[in-house]
Amino acid sequence: MAGDDGEAVRNKQVIFRDYVSGFPKETDMEVRESAMKLRLPEGSNGILVKNLYLSCDPYMRNRMKKLDVPSYRDSFQPGSLITGYGVARVLESGHLNFKKGDLLWGFTGWEEYSLTTAPETCFKIAHADVPLSYYTGLLGMPGMTAYAGFFNVCSPKKGETVFISAASGAVGQLVG
Repeated sequence: MAGDDGEAVRNKQVIFRDYVSGFPKETDMEVRESAMKLRLPEGSNGILVKNLYLSCDPYMRNRMKKLDVPSYRDSFQPGSLITGYGVARVLESGHLNFKKGDLLWGFTGWEEYSLTTAPETCFKIAHADVPLSYYTGLLGMPGMTAYAGFFNVCSPKKGETVFISAASGAVGQLVG
């Protein structure tokens, strides 16, 4: 935990090495260690967290390619930290919606500790009575996508029969 002096810790990070063609391989990424002070910058409204679970989602494969056309998510840049959804514990907060000790899920780095400067991408976990790892799947981004797709896009009416193929990936499996 952070002390008043901003204790320095080792922070393991997963770095994206270079654009991928085909399936990603272990060598497309590397683990690096850096030093990090466990202290928010003065006046920051960010959140300093200890990451507990990190999600590896299918959309990330496209982020590992060099995209020639704009997409809803930019490509990872070679030499940069891989980012995605995860579950974390708040160590220090400059944001009104989060306090030390809160559990949250949202967009974070693939690293042990992260400084989130966009707290609006994070959601407080109100129900810790299920395994926290569920927030990287069923209760996380794939689950929210499945829920919105089924109820808002499909919008089935009582009595209708709906066919959902699990071949549509993680989201299809959750809807099913």
